Amino acid sequence: MTYAAQIYHPKAIFRPRALGILKGMDTPQDFDKIALLSLAFPGLAETDLQEMSSLTRLSAYPAGHILCQEGAYEDVFYILAAGSAVISKTISPQEGERVLRVAGRGDLIGEMALVQNAPRSATVRAASDCTVLEMNKRDFEAMLGRSPSMALDIIRTTVNRMRENDQTAIQYLQNTNKVLRQLDRNKLEFIQVAAHELRTPLTVVKGYVDLLRNYKGLPADPALGGIMEGILKGADRMHEVVNTMLDVSRIDSETLKVNPAPLPLKRVIQDTVQDFSEAAAARRITLTPELDPATPQINGDPILIQKALAQLIVNAIKYTPDGGTVTISSRALTLENGTPAVQVSVRDTGIGLDAEHHELVFEKFYQVGDVKIHSSGRTTFKGGGPGLGLAIVRGVARAHGGKAWVESPGHDEVNFPGSTFHLLLPVDPPRA
Repeated sequence: MTYAAQIYHPKAIFRPRALGILKGMDTPQDFDKIALLSLAFPGLAETDLQEMSSLTRLSAYPAGHILCQEGAYEDVFYILAAGSAVISKTISPQEGERVLRVAGRGDLIGEMALVQNAPRSATVRAASDCTVLEMNKRDFEAMLGRSPSMALDIIRTTVNRMRENDQTAIQYLQNTNKVLRQLDRNKLEFIQVAAHELRTPLTVVKGYVDLLRNYKGLPADPALGGIMEGILKGADRMHEVVNTMLDVSRIDSETLKVNPAPLPLKRVIQDTVQDFSEAAAARRITLTPELDPATPQINGDPILIQKALAQLIVNAIKYTPDGGTVTISSRALTLENGTPAVQVSVRDTGIGLDAEHHELVFEKFYQVGDVKIHSSGRTTFKGGGPGLGLAIVRGVARAHGGKAWVESPGHDEVNFPGSTFHLLLPVDPPRA
């Protein structure tokens, strides 16, 4: 495996040793300092090279020695005279260190620490026995003060190095995004296949239960009737999840079709609130509609908008403790371009949401809490779910030319600051 493809784990990092000529190693062989410095700083005057040469020293280090430690405040920079060194950066505790590049003869190492008062941004480790030319920050600054041309050359070299590092980082991000896009496509295809495969047996189960309920030869056993009702309830819940999966797959594949029709939005909100009144009452949560009388009728897809409203209310109930309040409001407004619109807001007295999650909660399968407390109950407190509801809300909003977002002061399970989710819809959706 080449160094460029290698990933280091934190547990495998070599510990740093003392700088300078290490015990057990031969004295560094003589190098032509002037030739080496001219390779690192092409264009410098002979007098600058000679002065710089007098301020540097040659040191030898074994393979594995750490020349620069990420996060450390150090005041030495190096020019590699012989051997090679690996520059790596910690990506995460799980991934460890990822190699950025491999330095060879004439390359500068650690020069950024000399031009800014900041910790090392990467770790540099000797990949083989190497010899380096060293200079400390004090001598370096004195040299720059006496030689403006030296300062300009250092700036030029540093900018070029930053550009190279940026290109490496961009390439890494491009490759990572390519992999993520493929994984997202695979996940979308799995959702589509799984949803279609589940829909058929669910339909069969519901059909047979309906036959049993209407079969006259079946003994009138109340216990058996309760069992069949339980099967139907479970099948309906599974069918709802399957439909949600299909909706998300249509949103992702941009095949979600909007069939606009005149829609009395206030009536739809009131009906949706009524649908959840029993579930809310079971947890002593008060659902309060506060609908502006001037809320206009809109042109929208009745099924999709009802689904979005239901997901917002379910989410509010789920993250509001027993005895809390969920308020559903609506108001007419005009967008900046003069387009008439309506805004529906669902405000709860729940646990709230930290700012870092305000966008992520609208991503499919995203979970804020611990997945171990996941519950199949639709409105169980903090019960989690498949992580698809808010993705559908945003998908429906965008399909209608609107948007969805959340406001919350933060997460607090003691004071319960609550959250407010907004759904903005134009009165007339844009034409496809």
